[in-house]
Amino acid sequence: MALGRGFAAYPYNFGMNGTAAELKAALAAAADPGKIPGLSRFFQTGRGDYGEGDQFLGMTVPTTRRIVKSFVGLPLEQVDQLLDSAVHEHRFAGLLILVARYRTDPATIADFYLAAVRRQRVNNWDLVDCSAEFILGEYLFDRPRDILFELAASDSIWERRVAMLSTFAFIKHGDASTTLEIATILTPDRQDLIQKAVGWMLREVGKRVDPGLLTDYLDAHAATLSRTSLSYATEHLTPEQRIHYRSLKN
Repeated sequence: MALGRGFAAYPYNFGMNGTAAELKAALAAAADPGKIPGLSRFFQTGRGDYGEGDQFLGMTVPTTRRIVKSFVGLPLEQVDQLLDSAVHEHRFAGLLILVARYRTDPATIADFYLAAVRRQRVNNWDLVDCSAEFILGEYLFDRPRDILFELAASDSIWERRVAMLSTFAFIKHGDASTTLEIATILTPDRQDLIQKAVGWMLREVGKRVDPGLLTDYLDAHAATLSRTSLSYATEHLTPEQRIHYRSLKN
């Protein structure tokens, strides 16, 4: 789900600062508490689920974006307060600010973002998907990518998803190499959100870089991919190709 796509095209006032408390108040004023039960189910916040304990205000993504536009100049120490909040929409807003600010100081924002990832503040799939490629992926495109392999080996599902989703930036630049390497590392991972991420990125390799790279990869790896990853990866292939690769499953 492309929750963060297009955000960078919004007009910003980088001169506005404000505080985290003011942004939280603006979000609360626009929230619809009636949406909280549905969001809690959608993001699986129950005991033992991947989003256990996450809290919601009841915000839609467009409303959050609209409000955040006025706070993109928030000092980074104030953004940290958003990221350290137990409330999902606060963390989402903080990440949108970082995405908007990335071009102004790539190294600082990338380091700040990575620190948040490592302390588990980018801790749901939408939070990863709206930020990883736009910050860490863009920053690492023309730099060493060792950190992604470290994240891919992490015990944290969110760090592993950040590793996979960051490569979307490389794909959009026409480079599939790291995507294929990370996908192979994560193939044994049986977390559903990782399987989906692997299949999604493989599909995008075939769609945006080279269909032959995808089919060559599937020729070698289809038998070991999870059924979920394989389903996502083959989504844009012909019916005959989908049947063929699914038949290779053990």
